[in-house]
Amino acid sequence: MIMSRIEAPSDDVTGNLLDRLLTGLPAEAVHTDPDVTASYAHDMASFCPAGAPAVVVLPRTVEQVQHVMRVATELRVPVVPQGARTGLSGGANASDGCIVLSLTRMDRILDISPVDRVAVVEPGVVNAALSRAVGEHGLYYPPDPSSWETCTIGGNIGTASGGLCCVKYGVTAEYVLGLDVVLADGRLMSTGRRTAKGVAGYDLTRLFVGSEGSLGIVVRAVLALRPQPPRQLVLAAEFASAGAACDAVCRVMAGGHTPSLLELMDRTTVRAVNELTRMGLPEATEALLLCAFDTPDPAADLAAVGALCGAAGAPQVVPAEDTAESELLLQARRSSLVALEAVTGTTMIDDVCVPRSRLGDMLEGVERIAGKYGLTIGVVAHAGDGNTHPTVCFDAQDPGEARRARESFDEIMALGLELGGTITGEHGVGVLKKEWLARELGPVGLEMQRAVKDVFDPLGILNPGKLF
Repeated sequence: MIMSRIEAPSDDVTGNLLDRLLTGLPAEAVHTDPDVTASYAHDMASFCPAGAPAVVVLPRTVEQVQHVMRVATELRVPVVPQGARTGLSGGANASDGCIVLSLTRMDRILDISPVDRVAVVEPGVVNAALSRAVGEHGLYYPPDPSSWETCTIGGNIGTASGGLCCVKYGVTAEYVLGLDVVLADGRLMSTGRRTAKGVAGYDLTRLFVGSEGSLGIVVRAVLALRPQPPRQLVLAAEFASAGAACDAVCRVMAGGHTPSLLELMDRTTVRAVNELTRMGLPEATEALLLCAFDTPDPAADLAAVGALCGAAGAPQVVPAEDTAESELLLQARRSSLVALEAVTGTTMIDDVCVPRSRLGDMLEGVERIAGKYGLTIGVVAHAGDGNTHPTVCFDAQDPGEARRARESFDEIMALGLELGGTITGEHGVGVLKKEWLARELGPVGLEMQRAVKDVFDPLGILNPGKLF
């Protein structure tokens, strides 16, 4: 296996490593203070081991990234690429003696073209900053993860992130037209295109999207943009059961509607959000469904969906009166994961995507698992995609509770696969789901994945220990 080729560098190698790095990097880009390096050791995932980096490097140019990779190849030192470390699967966790390559200082928006409808950006650009910048040109970059105010485009590409608007606009992979990538040996490769069409050769761009930094370092991205849509209006529908809410989702999608957002929050999540934000969401509900349209006549579309929710048993359907009220509802949804973390102080956030038709089965199964293990498990979901985020709340200081949390997490993953789903819709595999990736792909699929890794990273120095 690739992992067997890389071991933690010796003290002699580490000393030589610093000397070699400083031949092509300014001193302020290289950090070895243990307090600093420890702060770059891991992302936001629980139950994911992290090592101690030998050095943290923060380059500003492509040439500096190339220099880092040439040194790493020469000395056989592992490199862990990082963005803002908002990931939830341990994909950015350091390994012992590695170079942490933080790309947050490569944060320039290089070009925005209203004619070509593309933006060219460096990997450290924050998602929300890009959205605001293109908005000034009447354009729209749709992928919007819940952490959009802090997560970076490079990290979004690494994990193939989604967001609240995926049901209508799709995920990150559908907006990455081309990439500049520094390979493991320091060579620079360009993939894809800037044009609206292009089928020249294998689609290497898509290969890098979702590869979690295991094949190369993305240093520039050409991203597709859309015209800015009208402001969306949101409808909130209360349900007496999660199953009824999922029935409404099926009715909406089968009815041919294309909402810009279709999100679900279960009772546990609603109460947690109220506790954190004091928003006054309806705590008596068993499930709250949020549906939005950004069409020319959103009120008419919401009325049609409201009727479908009523037919599915919703006792209360409330359309927002204006964009301000809509934004308040969306803020409640975006606060969900933070609110659930506040319940016990620690969470394990699952990311299981199932066919929309099995969404009700998924939520009912999670409720059974929560009861079996005596844990609080809140569920938020990109319901229009079938992408659920069961969030296990537990006390990390209680060994028995922590064990039950891990066991419940595994049962939720197994349930997702049983329902014809996938172990991750947008958070990636990282360290957390390596075993489950092998189960989902099967032995032949895993062999082919490892063969691709061998081609791009024959020494196994790029983000070792992740994926498989």
